[in-house]
Amino acid sequence: MTIGCKGNRTFRLNSYSDKKLALTIDNNLSCLLEMLRFNVKHNILFFRITSDLIPFASHPICKFNWKSNFKDHFSEIGTYIEANHLRISMHPGQYTVLNTPIQSILNNSMADLLYHVDVLDAMELDTSAKIQVHVGGVYGNKEMSIIRFCERYYNLPERIRRRLVIENDDRSYTCSDCLAIHEQVGIPVLFDSLHHELKNRGESIQNAIEMSSRTWETQDGIPMIDYSHRRKNGTPYGHIDTLNAKYFKLFLEQTKQYNFDIMLEIKDKERSALEAIQIAWNDERLVKVKNDL
Repeated sequence: MTIGCKGNRTFRLNSYSDKKLALTIDNNLSCLLEMLRFNVKHNILFFRITSDLIPFASHPICKFNWKSNFKDHFSEIGTYIEANHLRISMHPGQYTVLNTPIQSILNNSMADLLYHVDVLDAMELDTSAKIQVHVGGVYGNKEMSIIRFCERYYNLPERIRRRLVIENDDRSYTCSDCLAIHEQVGIPVLFDSLHHELKNRGESIQNAIEMSSRTWETQDGIPMIDYSHRRKNGTPYGHIDTLNAKYFKLFLEQTKQYNFDIMLEIKDKERSALEAIQIAWNDERLVKVKNDL
């Protein structure tokens, strides 16, 4: 938000053209690299790439071969990510739902997942670069909806399955539900702290993190966690505007025995990220790690 470059610029469908798309992609990729350089400079080593990087990539209107035309750009970004040991993730929007009973939504969801995979594959990132999704809706029958998710996951192309992870949500599927799905299909479980705060089965944060961490294999990298907490005003489901240092320090204390990459889902983005890093480095338990680095 502070570097003067907007990396998710898009445009309306009724103004689509290949020329405009190419210009937008060029801008977005250039800004993405600038953001990554900012992150490296400030020791922010985990970054979520916007789903709007390539506008309309999963829409039928897009016939432009962006992967080929921007191959060198993707290669440059991927090389930079690897050289600086950055961790990357992506998070499709709420309309990408695998367990939907509606075929058209499923078709669109599949196209969207393929687009996200194409982005990470174009950068030649290993399988620690993940795409996180929610399990989906309940649709009047939670058991059948879980079965439908598992069946759909089994039938996914391998190039999607190897990158996909599920997270607990704040309305329908708890961490325990996600762990049960993992037992059936082996998909890693990403723990979301705010969602767990809003919907759980009485599991402690420590227990939920311990159990979800066990679902990650070596090729998946260390577990990922989404961090936010309940807002004091307004809907509790929204992400907070800025980091609360007191709550964040408590979270670090509660989870000090576990190793994970933490994604801040906080609206002021790098401002809170920089504060969180400073809090972590000031923690005496991390002094040895800092010196070793």
